[in-house]
Amino acid sequence: MESIKELYRIGHGPSSSHTMGPRRAAERFATDHGEAAAYRVTLYGSLAATGRGHFTDKAIIEALKPQPTDIVWKPQELLPFHPNALRFEALDSQGRMLAEQVVYSVGGGKILSEGEKEDSAATLYSRPCMADILSEISRTGQTFWEYVEEREDTALWDYLAEVWKAMKASVERGIENEGVLPGDLHLPRKASSYFVRANGFRGSLKRRSMLFAYALAVAEENAAGGLIVTAPTCGSCGVLPGLLYTMSKNYGFTDGKILKALATAGLIGNLVKTNASISGAQVGCQGEIGSACAMAAAAAAQLFGGTPAQIEYAAEMGLEHHLGLTCDPVGGYVQIPCIERNAFAASRALDANTYALLSDGSHRISFDTIVETMNRTGKDLPRIYKETSEGGLALTSRCCL
Repeated sequence: MESIKELYRIGHGPSSSHTMGPRRAAERFATDHGEAAAYRVTLYGSLAATGRGHFTDKAIIEALKPQPTDIVWKPQELLPFHPNALRFEALDSQGRMLAEQVVYSVGGGKILSEGEKEDSAATLYSRPCMADILSEISRTGQTFWEYVEEREDTALWDYLAEVWKAMKASVERGIENEGVLPGDLHLPRKASSYFVRANGFRGSLKRRSMLFAYALAVAEENAAGGLIVTAPTCGSCGVLPGLLYTMSKNYGFTDGKILKALATAGLIGNLVKTNASISGAQVGCQGEIGSACAMAAAAAAQLFGGTPAQIEYAAEMGLEHHLGLTCDPVGGYVQIPCIERNAFAASRALDANTYALLSDGSHRISFDTIVETMNRTGKDLPRIYKETSEGGLALTSRCCL
């Protein structure tokens, strides 16, 4: 597995796979082929199906300026490696092709060129499954965050401090900003009003309502193209920050403890990314919101003093109870049902934490098993439920728009 720094990427929304990844790919292609007079970029599969709603074309055109760029949309054509594929072509002044490159945006902002493999030199974790990790930390007496610390470089904590800073800023901007989100849905922001109403409550009702407001705040900032952190994706970026901000504000956990929780959450997300997928175009929303819920549940269980077995159990439940969740964004936007899902997944993560801490950590279905199950379920999902906006809510809601 790679560094968890590859999982937590700080960048602009609304989509890690459809905005951040294509932008990075375009910037890299422009650097390699700056002699071009113009560019042509063909989008395939999911990138073409929901690219307009995710502002894929705008991100690419902006990255390739000042040269003009022609965007070609091919939603029904799939390239073999991944549903999120782009073909870049550098053109001369006569429109003749100088160079071309196929790139895949594989989720979480990561890009791979055609034929490119994962960098083995970047592999820091020799045990890519939870069972082996649990066995090792049982032998050494380590916690999950200590296991991560031992394998990452010395810059880990400084990087996670920047991640936490960006997460907090996205919450605070989101509860302050009002108005309507960009796009044809004309969806009004809710986080600010939820925050105001939550302040009028008391006790557990106030804490739970604040959790909703904080998660909504980040998800809305993402939908508006604001600066957020992939956790593990843009579409699911509100779950973990919403929960951690709640832990900080309502339970008094220090920044130091939050950073350790981020390390553990990153390990959970990395396991899903390595052994299954965090891409909605590949496995549906279970890979995005489900993974985010698992990460947040593990973080909460650690903060509240859970054992490694209880933390693993919390993460397992966070993912298990999102199995089969489809990716069916209305109009191709990361707004409906995505924003609400962030709030509910944050709440469910807190519930998974509580349930796990009530137990002794023993349970029948392991985290590894549920990751494999999610991966198989994702492969079995019809294409229309994998970020194409051709089925589910995206289809049945058209008459209501």
